[in-house]
Amino acid sequence: MSYPFNVRVYGILMDENRNVLVSDELIKGKYITKFPGGGLEFGEGTIDAIKREMMEETNTEIEVIEHFYTTDFFQVSAFNPQAQVISIYYLIKALSPVQVPIKQKPFDFDEVKEGAISFRQIPLSTISEEQFTFPIDKKVAELLRERFQK
Repeated sequence: MSYPFNVRVYGILMDENRNVLVSDELIKGKYITKFPGGGLEFGEGTIDAIKREMMEETNTEIEVIEHFYTTDFFQVSAFNPQAQVISIYYLIKALSPVQVPIKQKPFDFDEVKEGAISFRQIPLSTISEEQFTFPIDKKVAELLRERFQK
């Protein structure tokens, strides 16, 4: 039996004040906090995917600075128990100001409906695993803290 892999790409966008952009989303009835990004599409590379995802979600052109992390443990998909998730995270920089409103509180949607998304920033100095929904994002929050809070 063969099981599908779900490859995801995410961007870690820090501003000059070391605030990290996160997205709050309503997906399949669940309130989720994660890093901006999404699924790799057939025929595209991971860097092209994160550039596309950031343009789709934030209308912002980005540059990839460096690879930050790729999932190194087994993670079943939260939405498909028959799929394994592999997530790739990049440190990115915006080539222009982020083109979406930055909210101050979690899940501050303009309209609460399936697919709703809002963005906010978390200061790097206070980032923690508890602020994120998915296990891989929690791991990335821990790695960010370890790398940048020294």
